[in-house]
This record gives sequence, structure tokens and C-alpha cells, in this order.
Amino acid sequence: MAVWQPREDGLSEICALLEQQISPSSAAVDKSQIWKQLQHFSQIPDFNNYLVFILVQAQGKSVEIRQAAGLLLKNNLKGGYSSMAQENRKYIKSELLPCLGAVDRHIRTTVGTIISEIVNIDGVSGWLELLPALVTCLDSNDLNHMDGAMDALSKICEDIPHVLDSEVPGLAETTPVNIFLPRLFQFFQSPHASLRKLSLGCVNQYVIIMPAALYNSMDKYLQGLFVLANDPVAEVRKLVCAAFVQLTEVLPSSIEPHLRNVMEYMLQVNKDPDEEVALEACEFWSAYCDAQLPPDNLKELLPRLIPVLLSNMAYADDDESLLDAEEDESQPDRDQDLKPRFHTSRLHGSEDFDNDDDDSFNVWNLRKCSAAAIDVLSNVFGDEILPALMPLIQAKISTSGDETWKEREAAVLTLGAIAEGCFNGLYPHLSEANDKFPLIRSISCWTLSRFGKYLIQETGNPKGYEQFEKVLMGLLRRLLDTNKRVQEAACSAFATAEEDAAEELVPHLGVILQHLMCAFGKYQRRNLRIVYDAIGTLADSVREELNKALGVGFAPFAQPVFQRCMDIIQLQQLAKVDPASAGAQYDREFIVCSLDLLSGLAEGLGSGIESLISQSNLRDVLLKCCMDETSDVRQSAFALMGDLARVFPAYLQPRLLEFLEIASQQLNANLSRENLSVANNACWAIGELAVKVRQEVSPIVTNVVSSLGLILHHGEAVNKSLVENSAITLGRLAWIRPDLVAPHMEHFMKPWCLALSMVRDDIEKEEAFRGLCAVVKVNPSGGVSSLVFICKAIASWHEIRNEDVKNEVSQVLNGYKHMLGNSWAECWSALEPPVRDTKCNNDCTPVTLKYEKDLIYLIHCKQQIDSLSLMSRWRF
Repeated sequence: MAVWQPREDGLSEICALLEQQISPSSAAVDKSQIWKQLQHFSQIPDFNNYLVFILVQAQGKSVEIRQAAGLLLKNNLKGGYSSMAQENRKYIKSELLPCLGAVDRHIRTTVGTIISEIVNIDGVSGWLELLPALVTCLDSNDLNHMDGAMDALSKICEDIPHVLDSEVPGLAETTPVNIFLPRLFQFFQSPHASLRKLSLGCVNQYVIIMPAALYNSMDKYLQGLFVLANDPVAEVRKLVCAAFVQLTEVLPSSIEPHLRNVMEYMLQVNKDPDEEVALEACEFWSAYCDAQLPPDNLKELLPRLIPVLLSNMAYADDDESLLDAEEDESQPDRDQDLKPRFHTSRLHGSEDFDNDDDDSFNVWNLRKCSAAAIDVLSNVFGDEILPALMPLIQAKISTSGDETWKEREAAVLTLGAIAEGCFNGLYPHLSEANDKFPLIRSISCWTLSRFGKYLIQETGNPKGYEQFEKVLMGLLRRLLDTNKRVQEAACSAFATAEEDAAEELVPHLGVILQHLMCAFGKYQRRNLRIVYDAIGTLADSVREELNKALGVGFAPFAQPVFQRCMDIIQLQQLAKVDPASAGAQYDREFIVCSLDLLSGLAEGLGSGIESLISQSNLRDVLLKCCMDETSDVRQSAFALMGDLARVFPAYLQPRLLEFLEIASQQLNANLSRENLSVANNACWAIGELAVKVRQEVSPIVTNVVSSLGLILHHGEAVNKSLVENSAITLGRLAWIRPDLVAPHMEHFMKPWCLALSMVRDDIEKEEAFRGLCAVVKVNPSGGVSSLVFICKAIASWHEIRNEDVKNEVSQVLNGYKHMLGNSWAECWSALEPPVRDTKCNNDCTPVTLKYEKDLIYLIHCKQQIDSLSLMSRWRF
């Protein structure tokens, strides 16, 4: 068969397009057209052959064009390799292997990237020529070939390490890693830095999966690490540190015989002039503590380790956090200032949802890693670290010159880092840092907030209460700082303190609200988002106490907050369709924050919200938000809908059916990760409305029940919070309209009962059980096949406080007793006496609140249950 050859005209055309694509002078529109042409060419069966030919053989073309061809080839293979003709796959592979030793390193690395992609798709067994080619290059003593093979191997090890730890048919050694590992160890001693770095990086990738080959060669690996420990190349030293950290995490026993030497080495490189090396070394101390290695060894090191960590906690000169640190509140926010803070929409029952970190754009660096390490050390050793640490902190804090502000800031950061582990030794000495440098005032807010939850525990004694008040007032003063960075830090720290303190804030609500309202009036756009959070968190934390404590006195605060939120939402809704008329660019985060703050007001004011919203157009604005195309706006909108349903359902009445229908549609949506949160809040809101408006939910009951049944059936694929809310809402609908729910109950009874068994005892669970009992009475046969699960749900109660619910549960159990007839006494007597006597009377009237014995009983007589004619035996 003839070897494939390109047509000259096609080759020239593709090269010209690639040259235009990478040219910096091409306009954006031109690049778009060029990309479309290249994508059109991708439909030609042998287009990828042209690309590999340009990469490998187009010697007259620039390296940039050849690289561009290679990267386009890699992307094409990722999506289209499986549909490629076999002869084209074979051609591409045959062209790549000889190019492993290309003279130009850029070409070699591009070839390595493509090889890794093919192995990812096809595996090693799909390219039997690859392993021998790599071995030949590694053994060649030619630097280009060794480097090219190592580069390809390192990419395979990084992206898909398991493929080299799997058996390959026809291979003499068990797995490819057995072939490569001895060669990688040899390269640890190579005179070429690139080979030392690549070989060590390859081996490090296998520490986590720890194949037998590496485990059995651990001594060689450790010897190699000690040889490379003082390598002149920083990247190699960084990999040595990473190896010791990984071994400490994965196989701490491997380093125990060498522990003192490793610790001394890590202490030494924690001071490395290269910050990345020092950062990798710093990770070791947290890993050491997590691995529960002997603490005495570490304790001996503390007097020398703590000064290093403290020194590394000072801001580096190029730290991004130093940018705009001096910005005063009088300077208007720029559009770019509004990023990258992300508000997390309100979520009901959100404990197991992942929340994005507001600080997600901040880079992990040596300063933060050192603070994390000293935090871990304080938790292991407690106040024992203070004798070594406090003199250093006090010396740094006592400096006053402008040139030492970073030292003072690091000292305040350290106090916050050790707050959890050393609270008892530190809290009598807490004070607010009032420094002219904004970043010191800023970090002092974080440090004070770190002590908050521990100070709350001390409020029972006079000194503790005094310290709590001192911290609270310090944060409130900082809320009104003139520096934007300090405002942000104070607001975030205060929100944390609100969550920790909760009802302890009630006596201070007056002064808190005064400060928050002042902040509300003076903050610019970026920090307004955070003060929204703080006000909403306050309402969440003290709930009805907000209104109870201040009564009508809250009206002057509530009205401007409410109106500001409404203005912001409506302005943003206008900006979305007509930015020019709005005079602002659309930013959905402002809508989300405002909706969440309104939810906080509804929770805090309770029925007192009526005076604020009864004459407003919030109902129409909210309905529009419920239909927004973005998930976070809808999520917050349904949270507010549910909160209004709880405290002022009459307000939603004029458009009730629209709210219910839109909410029910969220349960039919594609439940991707972002839509899960929306569905969760919509489900909760439907349930809250149902118990308030009762029969008026009837039009949507059948559809909602069908959707909730599907969610419960796929509970493992969604979210615990959504499953629990689905179980409660289903129960509430069943309570209100058992006649509509009962005909479908056998389709979802088992997962419904399992979900109810996971719900904590509260009024929502009581309402759900009213629904469960109601549908069983209407359609007893629908629950027969799930009888064991009904009993398991009943057994999940710790205590049924509501007498009506307790009686309804008893009626359900009595129904089964009558159904079983004479079999009841026989099965009852089979129970162990302690269970029988303590759990229930013989007539199934609950005596205590546990019903585990019913589960035992029903399993015991399940065969009898299955064999009975059920409908005629039920008597309620």
C-alpha cells in the first residue's frame, strides 16, 4: 500500500491559514473566519494527515506554524479519533515516533502532547510500537531523543498515570511502569537538569497510586531524593519537597526511618530563596501533623521552625493583595473592581451544597501556607507553642516605623492563625490594631473574627463578656473605616461574628443597626454587596428578635433598606435590556444580593414585613426574577418566595398560580449542578405555600408529585438537601390533597419513606408524616409493598411531640395489626421482651418515640404480609 502524500496546493493553503491564525496583526474578525475555515477543513478525511505532516516534515516552515498544526491536530484527535479511518491513525502514529528526537525542543514537546492524547484515547495496548520507541530513545544517550521521550512520558504520567500501571498483552514485564522505573531512577543522576526534573516528576506522579513496582523500590526512590535534595535547579528542589510531602500523606511509614533528616531538610528549604520551593516545603508541616507522626520530633523543632514560618507570613513585595490597598472610599469603584467577588445565593437546607469560596481568585502562596501551618501546629500543641511564639509577635507588633508595617501585619495575622489552638492563652490579651496602614487594620478584623466563636463561650463570666463586647465594637468601628479594603474585611468579619454569636447580639441590635445603616449609606458598589450579606446574616441570626427587640424602631432602618433593594433590582432588570437607559451595565449579582437581603428582612421582621411590601410592586418584580434565565437569580428568587409564603402569603395571592406553576417547572428541569440549587429552593417554596393556602395548590399537585417522585427515585444522583425537601413537600401536598396523591403512592413510597427517615424531628417532619398517614388511609394497598420502609420511617423519630401526629401513626400501625389478624400476636411474642415492653403497647399505641421494633416485626412476618388479602383486612 502506497504511503500517504499531501497535495501541494492543499498543503500550501493550510499553512497559509495557520500563519494567518497565529499572526498578531490579524484582526479578531479575521481570526474567526480563519478558524471557521480550519474547522471546515477538519471534515476532510485526511486533514489530520496534513497537520502531522506539517508538524513533522515541513522543515521550511517556521516552528510557530508547525506547532500550531500540532496543537490543532491534538484538539482534532480529542474529539474525532474514534471516527478516523484506521489507515489515517496508523499514518499519524508512524510520523510522530521518529520526531521524538527532533532538534527543536518546541517540536519535541508538541509531539509529546499529541502522543499523550492518543494514549489517553487508545491506551498503550492500542499503540504497541510506542513503548519500544520510548525505551530506545531513553537508552540512546542522545540528549534530544532522551529529552523527547522523557517529555512524552512525563505527560502520560501526569495525565493518565494508571495506563502505565496496567498489564499490556505481550509485554514481558507485568506493567509498563516496571520497564520505565529503573530508567527514571538512573536519570535522577543525569548531568542534564531537564532530565532530572522530568524523571523525578514522573516518579512523583505514582506516589498517590503507589504501584507495586514503586513500593518495592522505595529505598532507591528515597536515595534518589537525598541525592537531588540540594540540586542547583530550583524546579528539582521543589519536586524533592513535593515527593516528601506526598510520601508523608500517602505512606508515612516510608520516611519514618529517615524522619529527622527529612525534617531538618524541610526546615532548611522552608527558607529557600526561591518562593515556590519554600512553599512546597511549607506544605510538609501540615502533612506531618495530619499523618499523626510522632509529635515529639516536631516539638523539638518548634523553636527553630516558628521564626521561619512567622518570617514567611510577611507580605512579599509582589503580592497581588498589595494592589489598591490604600484606596480611599472617596475614589469611585471602577467596573473591574466589581470582580472577582462572588455572592452565594440563599439555599434552604444547604449544608451539603458546595459553596464557592469568595476568595477563589486569590493565589495560594507562601504567606497563606505558612499561616495554615502555624494554625495546624497550634491545634496540635496548643498553648505550648506560645513561649516560642509570643516574644516574636510582641517584638514585631511593638515596632512603629513605616518600613516595618509588613512585620506588624504578619504578627496580627499570626494571632488570628493560632486563635483556635491557643485561645485560652491569648484571649485576655486581645485588642484592636489601630494602625495607619490599611492592611494592618484589615487583617485585625479577620483576627478578631477568628476569636469570635470562642469568646461567645466565655460570655457567661464578666471578663469573657467584656472581651466579646470589645471585639464586637472593634468590628463595628472598622465597618465605618474610610479605606475600602478595611470596609470589606470588617463587613466579612462581622458577618462571621453574627453567625457565631446569633442571639448574643440581641442586646446590641441598636448600635449594630446604626453602624450597618451608616455603612449602607457610604459604601460604594463593590462593598455594598458585602454589607447586604451582613444585614441579611443579621436577620438570619436573630430572626424575630430583630423586630421584637426594636419594634417600630426598626422601621427607619427597614424602609430605606427595602427601597434600596427594590431600586437596585429594577435598575438591573432595565440594564439587562437597555443599558443606555439604565445608565449602568447589567450585573446579576446585584439582583441576587438584593433578593437575599429581602429574604433576610422577611425572616427577621416576620409578619411585620407587611407594612413594607403591601403597597410595593415586589410581587411582579419577584415573579420576573423567578423566570430569569440565570440559575443564581432564580435560586434567590424562590428563597424569597418561600420566605414570603411563611410570613405574608396573602401578598402572593393575586398571582399565586403563576408562582406555583413556575416553581413546579423547576422540578422538571435538567437537574445539573447549578439547577439543583434552584430546584431545591423551588421545592421548599411550594411546600411553604401549600401549608398556607391549602386547597389552592390543587392545580399543580399531580405534576409536582410526579416530579418529586422522580427526584426521590434518583436520590443518589441529586443532593441530600433536595431529597429531604422533596420528601417534606410531598408529605405536605399529601396532607392537603391525599385524594390526588394516594393513587400514585406505590410508585414512590419506598424512596419517600427512606428520605423521611433521614429528616430531623421538627414541625416539617410532622407535616410530612400527616401526609404519609393520610395517603395510607386513602389507599392502604399502595403502601403494602413498602410496609417495611413505612415502619423504618416511623422508627426514625426520636420523639413525636404532636399528639395528633402520634395518634395518626398509631392508627396506621393498628391498621396493619387488624390486617394480620391472628398472626399479630404470634409475631409480637417473637420480639425480644425488652424491645416489646419498652417500645409499644400491644395495641400499637406509642409509649415512647422509637419504633425500631416495628421494623423488626415486619421483616419477621413479611412473608405473611405478602400472602394476605389486604384490602379486606384494613380497618382504620
